[in-house]
Amino acid sequence: MDTKVIIIDTDDMQEDCLKEASEILRAGGLVAFPTETVYGLGGDALKEDAARKIYEAKGRPSDNPLIVHIAKTKDMEALARNIPEKAYQLAEVFWPGPLTMIFQKKDCVPYQTTGGLNTVAIRLPANRIARKLITESGIYIAAPSANLSGKPSPTSAEHVIKDLSGSIDMIIDGGQAILGLESTIVDLSGEKPMILRPGCIIKSMLESVIGTIEYDPAILIKEPDKNLIPRAPGMKYRHYAPEGNLTIYEGDIRKVVNEINLKAKDHFERGNKVGVIATEETKALYGYGTVKSIGSRKDDASIAAGLYGILREFDELHMQYIYSESFGDNSLGQAIMNRLLKAAGYQMVTIF
Repeated sequence: MDTKVIIIDTDDMQEDCLKEASEILRAGGLVAFPTETVYGLGGDALKEDAARKIYEAKGRPSDNPLIVHIAKTKDMEALARNIPEKAYQLAEVFWPGPLTMIFQKKDCVPYQTTGGLNTVAIRLPANRIARKLITESGIYIAAPSANLSGKPSPTSAEHVIKDLSGSIDMIIDGGQAILGLESTIVDLSGEKPMILRPGCIIKSMLESVIGTIEYDPAILIKEPDKNLIPRAPGMKYRHYAPEGNLTIYEGDIRKVVNEINLKAKDHFERGNKVGVIATEETKALYGYGTVKSIGSRKDDASIAAGLYGILREFDELHMQYIYSESFGDNSLGQAIMNRLLKAAGYQMVTIF
């Protein structure tokens, strides 16, 4: 399959710039497109064949639910039943934006889209290209991240091209994704609101709108659970993983730096390719291997935005071993660690 790549300037979108992409989607094809979080791989959410194509292109397990993207809040009423008032309250504050909400699905949404579940995940993206594509195509777009399953999520069109060129119909290059982490997922299908995936919209922000909200216990674990039934994307399987062996070190930062230096030196002297994920505050403290700064600890958003890009950079350098500092539970820290732990296959060492 020949994959067509088109470049669109978000600030200067022509009226018919998404005409071909819309036609592809209506015909049941696949189009990768930018959002403010990461790039998504889109197909018609109400067509079983389109969902199957998404799973096939990604090599994604079919029990891993897809998120349905809509263009306006009222659209969720066509897809979901028993929508609580809290959903409208959250939508009023956080949509368009990086928030996905889960509801009981209507019959029009096929089980291929929901991973066999009776619930549907819905998001209204902030990215203008994404919203225009949904509007112009006239469909609801099911879209997981536009990468090969298990690999770091794509934050640029170049990432998508590397993973999926030749497997999908079109890739829309709309520039760099701003946030760099997938949306926060909140389950509103039960009696109590529950966070199934942390993201840029953090717990305190949600609680300021709807009151008490809990974390799904699966978020807090630091080891994989093979028996887990995924209620949302990214809950069960290893995700975001680089090619090299990634290990995270947590504890006093001075001791962490020292331990990573020892490990990096050992591999470096053996002739192995080793990478270190540092921060602006610590990058000068490392003396071995390829050291890259993920961002500043004074700005969690910079770390979130840089995570997937740095993992992909290490892939391009064919790093065999990668060591990373850990990040705290403050602000975006929990969302960052949620992704980093999955990328490392839950390999984390605590330094006392």
